[in-house]
Amino acid sequence: MPETTRTLHILYFAWLRERVGRSEEELDVPDRVRTVADLIEHLASRDVAHETAFQNRRTVRCAVNQEFAHPLTELQTGDEVAFFPPVTGG
Repeated sequence: MPETTRTLHILYFAWLRERVGRSEEELDVPDRVRTVADLIEHLASRDVAHETAFQNRRTVRCAVNQEFAHPLTELQTGDEVAFFPPVTGG
């Protein structure tokens, strides 16, 4: 039986965009990719560019549907998932 998937809209900002070579993509991920942490593992396994971008996960922040998210945030079909470096203000 084929594995079912869900579609996510992925956004990459700053140096993450530079490392993966794109600013966004629609991605079908296996249903076993349930959380932000699962998604990062899945993305890092895709190719060398993604592996490099997510090499130090402590320097990557995430938002799901424009709300800050943590690694255990659950993902739903159609979610917008943005990855970006830590932001500082002054």
